[in-house]
Amino acid sequence: MIIRLITAAVAMALAANCAIAQEKIRIGLVLPLSGPYADYGNQISNGARLYIARHGDTIAGRKVELIIRDDTGIAPELTKRLAQELVTNQHVDVLAGFGLSPGALAAAAVATQSGKPMVVMNAAASVLTSKSPNIVRVSHTLPQLSQPMAKWALQNQVGEVYTLVADFAPGLDAQGAFKAAYEAGGRKLLGEMKVPVGNVDFSAAVQRIKDAGPSAVFLFLPPGEATIAFMKTWVERGMDKAGVRLLGTVDLVDDSIVEAIGKPALGAITAGHYSTAHDSVLNREYVAAYGKAYGTRMRPNYMSVAGYDGMAAIYTALNKTGGDSDAVKFTGALKGASWESPRGTVKIDADTRDVVQTVYIRRTEQRNGGIYSIEFDKFTEQKAF
Repeated sequence: MIIRLITAAVAMALAANCAIAQEKIRIGLVLPLSGPYADYGNQISNGARLYIARHGDTIAGRKVELIIRDDTGIAPELTKRLAQELVTNQHVDVLAGFGLSPGALAAAAVATQSGKPMVVMNAAASVLTSKSPNIVRVSHTLPQLSQPMAKWALQNQVGEVYTLVADFAPGLDAQGAFKAAYEAGGRKLLGEMKVPVGNVDFSAAVQRIKDAGPSAVFLFLPPGEATIAFMKTWVERGMDKAGVRLLGTVDLVDDSIVEAIGKPALGAITAGHYSTAHDSVLNREYVAAYGKAYGTRMRPNYMSVAGYDGMAAIYTALNKTGGDSDAVKFTGALKGASWESPRGTVKIDADTRDVVQTVYIRRTEQRNGGIYSIEFDKFTEQKAF
């Protein structure tokens, strides 16, 4: 009788362990898949799915399942509600995605309260990782890009600079970091301007800049309709012919919109962490795989690579923990971790849980029948701040 009971107990334990081993690792992606920022979500989702396709759909013996939710763009309450639903109803192991900063900031509380790790794949507000100990970011911050842009402008004696940014957290981050680095180099900005985040009429703004007579303009707007509208107005007002240089971050001539901008994009100088034209074997393989999976009409951009590297971070952490998604163990496994990405070497800072990477200075040029950001200078091991 005792032997039978022991045998039954062992069998139950083995069955329970087997069941645990067979449970899927559920990753909840919250992304803007409709509305004006739908390209963000589609690119991130494409990159994440491509990583799984190239590296297998199993971690620590468990199948990986993506559960995707559409937060429609800048809708922080919806983003937070969807993150909560993924935790409460879908029982996800990891929260991920987050295309825009307002939503990511709102969802940070969900990560903290639920004890779930949260992997940010795009949102770039600098304060984000400080909002929850469970957040790891693999994308970038605007200061991480804006400071090198200012340093490059100083080193190359660009002249008097005027700044124009969208009036929300990333835009304010971008402008603040550019201004601080520029003034630390002994120069003063000629002028500063902020515009509403959804603004697409830049006639008055460009005229005001033209009247001020700068040598260059540093610009940050969310990529999409705003950047396309600004660049077209820039040319219509003759700013390109006047010799005023356009400086910006990766967003200004994002690979997914640069062809839509067309000739007005040519000559822009930007600081960015990824370009489709990045010259490495791994990136050429990535671009080819992306084209095969999703068609060559859609280029992989920096958001797609963040989705790809977001999955790289998740795989790295969970392989180290044996599939345990406890937030403390998960973030601990990523502190100081590094890997080769299509953008180059990336690393997770052990103190901030934010990305460390090379920031490239690029010029927008016509190459091989298309318009690309061509890297010609770089600032290595740039920390996010």
